[in-house]
Amino acid sequence: MSEVKYSKEHEWIKIDGDTAVVGITQHATEMLGDIVFVELPEIGSSVVKDGNAGVVESTKAASDIYTPVSGEIIENNQAIVDDPAKVNNDPENDAWFFKLKITDKSEMDSLMNKEEYEKFSKESGS
Repeated sequence: MSEVKYSKEHEWIKIDGDTAVVGITQHATEMLGDIVFVELPEIGSSVVKDGNAGVVESTKAASDIYTPVSGEIIENNQAIVDDPAKVNNDPENDAWFFKLKITDKSEMDSLMNKEEYEKFSKESGS
């Protein structure tokens, strides 16, 4: 069974066994506006929890993409590099950013569930 968690940097992560899919939340796309460029991590590269794993640029701003857990990148979503607007259309499903093999599952403990994330987003105003 897969589980979805959220970070304070507005990324979501869906866990399935030892692998995870990472993307940005609907809230993040609303703050960014129309997304025009996406840069993703290279397959085979290692990422560390809360470390930079890519860039997303919109008509308003550029923002780093962080990884909610440490691991090795095993796949990235070329479709959103080719057509960044897909991120605005379906950020929490088809417009995922990358998949990784998790190296430390205990890092998931610091992430929020959907209700906690929604409360955080409203209270933080970001």
